[in-house]
Amino acid sequence: MKKAIVFLLVTLLTFGLAACNNNEGASGEGEGGYKFGYTSMTQNNPFFQVLEEAVRESVEANGDTLITMNPAMDVELQINQIEDLITQGIDAIFLNPVDWEGIRPALVMLEEAGIPIINYDTEVKDFDYVTAYVGSDNKNAGRVAGEDLVKRYPNGGKIVILDSPTMNSINDRIDGFLEAIEGKGFEIVAQQDAKGDLETALNLTEDILQAHSGIIAIMGGNDPTALGALAALKAANISDIIVYGVDGSPDAKAEIATGGAFVGSGAQSPISIGKQSVEVAYKILKGEDFTFRTPVETFLINQDNVNQYGTDGWQ
Repeated sequence: MKKAIVFLLVTLLTFGLAACNNNEGASGEGEGGYKFGYTSMTQNNPFFQVLEEAVRESVEANGDTLITMNPAMDVELQINQIEDLITQGIDAIFLNPVDWEGIRPALVMLEEAGIPIINYDTEVKDFDYVTAYVGSDNKNAGRVAGEDLVKRYPNGGKIVILDSPTMNSINDRIDGFLEAIEGKGFEIVAQQDAKGDLETALNLTEDILQAHSGIIAIMGGNDPTALGALAALKAANISDIIVYGVDGSPDAKAEIATGGAFVGSGAQSPISIGKQSVEVAYKILKGEDFTFRTPVETFLINQDNVNQYGTDGWQ
C-alpha cells in the first residue's frame, strides 16, 4: 500500500513539474507574460537612458519583462547581444542600431526566429526586416536649426558640420539642416565624423579651429556633439561662434538658458518615443492593427522658449 501511494505521489509530482516547465517556456499573455529585448546604440547617452526608463516603466506596468543590453557603440557586440536575447526567448525587440548598415546580420537572425522588430529613433538600412518604426522627425529637427541660422545670418558665412555617417538619425538631421541653408550663402569649411560623442567632437573642433578662421556657426548632429564643440570654444576663449545641436537634452537646455554660444537644439522627446514604441509592440503581439511608422514631433528650443521646457529633465 505504501509503495502504491509513493508511486502515485511521484507520478503526480512529475506531471506537475512538466506542466510548470511547459508554462515557463510559453510566450505571450499567459502566466509568464511577455519578454522584451531592448538594445540602443549606447546606454551611456542620457537620451537613451531616459528612453529605456520609459520603455521599462510601461512594460513592467503590464507585469512583463524587459531585458536591456548595452553594446556601447560596438556593432559586433550588439549583434552578439541580440543573438543572446533570441536564445533567452524574447517575444519582441526594441532595436536602435549602432550601425544602420552593419546591424543586418542581427536583423536576419531575428526574422528567422520570428521575432517582431520595433525599430526606434534611428532607422536600419534594411527596412524590410522591420515590423514597425517609432522615431522623431529627425529631418525636421535639423531643419529648424538651419532655419534659425538663416534668420541670424541672412548673408551666410563659414560653418562647420559635425556629423556621424553610421547613425541614420544624424544623417537625416544633417540633410534637413542642409536643405534649410541651401542657397543662403553658407560655406561648409569642415564636415567631420564626431561619432555622436562629446569628447570626439571636442578634439575635432579644436583641430578645426586651428585650421580655419572666420567660422560663424557649428552644427552638431546631436547634443553631446554640440556640447563637445562648445567645450572647445570655451577652452579657446571664443565667444563669437554659435552652436546648434539636436536632442533638447537637459545639459543643452541649461547652456541655451545662459544666453551663450549654444543657441538652439532641435528637440525630441525620448519619453514619448519609449512609450509609443511599447504601445506599438503590444498591438503587434496581440494581433491588433498598428501603424507601421509612428512619427514623434520635433521642434526648436532656443533662449525664447527654453524656460517653458525647463532645464532639469527631458520634455
